[in-house]
Amino acid sequence: MTRTAPQRTTTGWIPLAVLATAQFLVVLSTSIVNVALPRIRAGLDLSDTGQAWTVNAYVLVFGALLLPGGRAGDVYGLRRVFLLGIGLFALSSLGAALAPTAIVLITGRAVQGIGAALLAPTALALVLTLYPDRERRGTALGVWGAVSGAGGAAGVLLSGLLTSLYSWRAVFVVMVPLALAVLVATRLLVGADRPRGGSLDAPGAVTVTAGLVALTYGLSGPWPLAVLGLALLGLFAVLQRRAADPLLPARMSVVAVPNVLMALLGAVWLGLFYFLSLYQQRTLGYSPLEAGLTQLPLALMITLSSWVAGKVSGRQVLPVGLLVLAAGLAWLSRTPADGTFPVDLLGPTLLIGIGLGVAFVRLTAMSSTGVPAADNGLAGGLVNATRQIGGAIGLSFLTLLPSFGAAFLACAALTLLISALSTRKA
Repeated sequence: MTRTAPQRTTTGWIPLAVLATAQFLVVLSTSIVNVALPRIRAGLDLSDTGQAWTVNAYVLVFGALLLPGGRAGDVYGLRRVFLLGIGLFALSSLGAALAPTAIVLITGRAVQGIGAALLAPTALALVLTLYPDRERRGTALGVWGAVSGAGGAAGVLLSGLLTSLYSWRAVFVVMVPLALAVLVATRLLVGADRPRGGSLDAPGAVTVTAGLVALTYGLSGPWPLAVLGLALLGLFAVLQRRAADPLLPARMSVVAVPNVLMALLGAVWLGLFYFLSLYQQRTLGYSPLEAGLTQLPLALMITLSSWVAGKVSGRQVLPVGLLVLAAGLAWLSRTPADGTFPVDLLGPTLLIGIGLGVAFVRLTAMSSTGVPAADNGLAGGLVNATRQIGGAIGLSFLTLLPSFGAAFLACAALTLLISALSTRKA
């Protein structure tokens, strides 16, 4: 049994609004917690390890389960798996908000990661399925990129506001009604799709999940874990060749290059936001709220450029957008200790926002081009996974550099590499 389209024909944009809200929540759940960490640590008396795992429990589980989560949508039904994911996300957010101890909080964050790994790839796959023609899909992916940019900025602002007015628990509470609203709206407004059928490749799912967790955690912790992770990923590759219905079939090689480019962009994306906040707060002396407010132009430009990128076509759009991104990063790499917002932040971040929006939308579109409808869930999981894992691996190397400026300059060089590689594929 194969899936070619939802049972209802979608003519409007309301389902896109519902699914884009889910993507907004996934991005929000990362940025809103990062800013609140000092308050969470004080409230639950977290150790350094506990504080790190408040972030890692979500990031590791989310990144590692994206491939199985996307494939589960293909096998069992995209909407069905999406509803399970958003339900888990809502319940785990409530559990984290009510957590009396660090262990309960970290467990809640891990379950939140499971929910996000189920909903993120299936939401994107539903968008690809609901809007199959080139023009409407381009518009839909433009919106997708726009809400991704907006979610990061909203998390920074909401976190500062909620923790100041209420407590750290509010950053989790705020996600519960939004997730429940998405769940109800999806049942009412998004048509059910017909599952592909078959079975989930359990050995492949276990080895790729364990391998990605070990590799990602080992790069910033015990290095033997990274070696184990590579060995497990090698075993995964062997198992895929022998499996009757592999988790990652050979036909997905049609999107291999775009996913490699997305992994490289993930390193640039995560490195930028990680070091930009540190530069603003440690060097320029900004408060977390000030850092969030001064990143608003960046978020706005990502939103606008994503929207425009979904509506234009041409082979040179992606390479040119990446060159603009590289120019902005090179400008930002000056990082003067006495820098001011109008002179040293506004200009470069506007260029960066233009380039990031274009690159995200175009690479997401390329990562689904030529993929059969029955593999849309896997395509959604793959492009999300490559960005997450690429970001984690890239950040582990960027943190070895001696200064914030060197990190931004390395991101600029990496962007130039992506631009060069994309010239043939774009």
